[in-house]
Amino acid sequence: MEIPSKTIFYLIEKAIKEYRKFALKNIRAQVSDITIDQSLLLAFKQKYPEYSQQEIAELIFKDNASVTRMIESMVGKDYLRREIHAADRRKYDLQITEKGAEVLALIGPVIIANREEALEGISEEALENLETTLQKIITNCLQFQINKHDD
Repeated sequence: MEIPSKTIFYLIEKAIKEYRKFALKNIRAQVSDITIDQSLLLAFKQKYPEYSQQEIAELIFKDNASVTRMIESMVGKDYLRREIHAADRRKYDLQITEKGAEVLALIGPVIIANREEALEGISEEALENLETTLQKIITNCLQFQINKHDD
C-alpha cells in the first residue's frame, strides 16, 4: 500500500486545508467572528434566497444538524433572521439581515483576492485540466458507489 501522504488525495486535502486557513485569516482581518462555512452559507443564501436549509447544507458539504447549529450562531450574531415559513409551519424562512449584507460586502472582495492569490502563476489551461481531472474523480466515485450499491 502506498503511504497516504504520497497519494493525490492527500495532496488535494492538504491544498483545501491550506486554502481554508489562508482564506480564514484574510476574512477574519475584515470580520473577526465569522467562519469559512458561515461565509459560504451567507454567500449561497444571497445567491439562492429561495433555497431551503437542506439545499444549502448540500452546497456547503454539511449535514443538516451542523447547518442548524451554524444558523443558530448566525442568528445570534444578527447575520441571519429566521421566521416561520408561511406555507409550512414546520419550516423556517431565512433572510440575510442588514448586518449580514454588510458582512458580505466586506468579505466579497477578500474572497475574490483569496482566489486570485491562491491561483497565482497557474495557467488557464492548467486550471481547465485540473477541473476536468477533479470532475472525472467525482464521476468515478459516484459511479462506483452506485455499482457497489446495486450489487
